[in-house]
Amino acid sequence: MNIGIIDYGMGNLLSVYNAIDYLGFKCEIINSSNLLSRFDKFILPGVGAFESCINNLERKNFISGLNNEVLYNKKPILGICLGMQVMAKKGFEGGEFNGLGWLDASVIKIKTKDQNIKVPNIGWNKIDFQKQNLLFKNLNGLVEVYFVHSYHMDCHDKTNIIATTKYGHQITAAVNKDNIYGTQFHPEKSQDLGLQILENFLIL
Repeated sequence: MNIGIIDYGMGNLLSVYNAIDYLGFKCEIINSSNLLSRFDKFILPGVGAFESCINNLERKNFISGLNNEVLYNKKPILGICLGMQVMAKKGFEGGEFNGLGWLDASVIKIKTKDQNIKVPNIGWNKIDFQKQNLLFKNLNGLVEVYFVHSYHMDCHDKTNIIATTKYGHQITAAVNKDNIYGTQFHPEKSQDLGLQILENFLIL
């Protein structure tokens, strides 16, 4: 099983790589779309702004290649944080921008009337499972994971939501549609529980 980590110039590549390597899986950082066909599964990490992310993916010719591998060849992919957000149809960070369009969703800023709730959301939050999913196999009881984000995914198709978190209001914490998975939180920074989630994706 070859795992490809997409390098489009934004993201915690080494953190994700080290977590996968620790779990004993073979992985490689991919910086060319020509290499995509060699891999069985992909991870799309991300830190930063929606517009920059989608522009970088386009500039490095990843979009058409990922569409082919994910949508047509049905290879599993896990988007992490911004990597999940760009799977949406639209993002509204600093304007309105088209995403990959894999999920019927928009990415909007976290808004809260509670003065004690700070944006960005940085730190550990409990997630609530909305349905059974292989991504959460072997997770029981309280599950707290690490978030760093100011924007969140507003899913128009609620069936794609597999976990939420409460941060002023209900926020999408994880999604799944067919072979497409995403986490708003960072499993690679979420200690043992995060590693279990990563492993669950890797053994799908």
